[in-house]
This record gives sequence, structure tokens and C-alpha cells, in this order.
Amino acid sequence: MARRHHLIDASPSRVWDVLADPHRYAEWVVGTRRIDRADPAWPQEHARLVYTVGLGPVTFQDECVVRLCDPGKRLELEAMAPPLGTARIGIELLPWDTGTLVLVDEHPLRGPAARLHGPPGELLLHLRNRKMLHNLARVAEEAARAAHERTFAASGTDAEGHRGRRG
Repeated sequence: MARRHHLIDASPSRVWDVLADPHRYAEWVVGTRRIDRADPAWPQEHARLVYTVGLGPVTFQDECVVRLCDPGKRLELEAMAPPLGTARIGIELLPWDTGTLVLVDEHPLRGPAARLHGPPGELLLHLRNRKMLHNLARVAEEAARAAHERTFAASGTDAEGHRGRRG
């Protein structure tokens, strides 16, 4: 099992907002080129997301299904990548001081990839998930900064809490 963790400088609700938006999937999931179709019920259980993945000029369409959703805390997906099979991807969010500790656990579940899984596959999953968590952190932290700036702009104060001068 490829287990990784990453501390993100954004609240669990801000990280969850990214996970719950199927149209942002391509911003943080490694290899995803575009979202082709998203179930409006995403991320509720049984909701589906269809997307195009690729490496260089080679692309193909994959799909994932939500298998478990505990809003704001946990999302479990089954990614289908024919003809390789399917993979389970578990994402857990833990409040950590003012940020979020994100735990990812991924492993092949069905098909040839599950039967042939071993150390080389583990290494590839670890590398992919390290990049994926870095991407998720970037997207969630940018969203948190933008929300913070909007809050200050609406209140008429700057980031230090000072009121703007009018002159």
C-alpha cells in the first residue's frame, strides 16, 4: 500500500472544498488532462467522475467512483483504468493546528495491476502521490489565501488589520 501524508497550510474545510469540486480534479491529480464529465452529486457515494489522463501524446479516458464520503473528513474513491484494473484511493483530512494533515492510502484493488502489484508499483505510487499531495496543497493554500484577501477587502482592512486611509 502506498501511504503518504502531507501537512497543508489550509483548514480542513478549505482542503475539502478542493476535493469536493470535481472540476478542480485536474489541478491536483497527477496525469489528469481534463474533466470530461462530473456527476452533479459529487462527492456523494456512487457519484462518478470521467476524465482524460495522459503521458505525452498518449491519452485515454478513466473514471472514478466515490465509494465512501464523510464530508470534510474522508473521501474514498475507486479509480478504474481499463485494462489495468481498479485502485482504491483513500484520502483522510485531520485538523492539525491551523492546517490539515492529509493522509493518502492507495493500492490496486482489482484486475492485473492488483495481481502483479509489488515493490516497483509501490515506488511509482509513492512518487505519484507525493506530487499529487504537493499539488493539492498548492491548490488549497492558494484558495485559502484568496479567501483571506477577499475577507480583508470586504472589511476595508489590510492583511494586518489596519483600516485603509482615505484622502
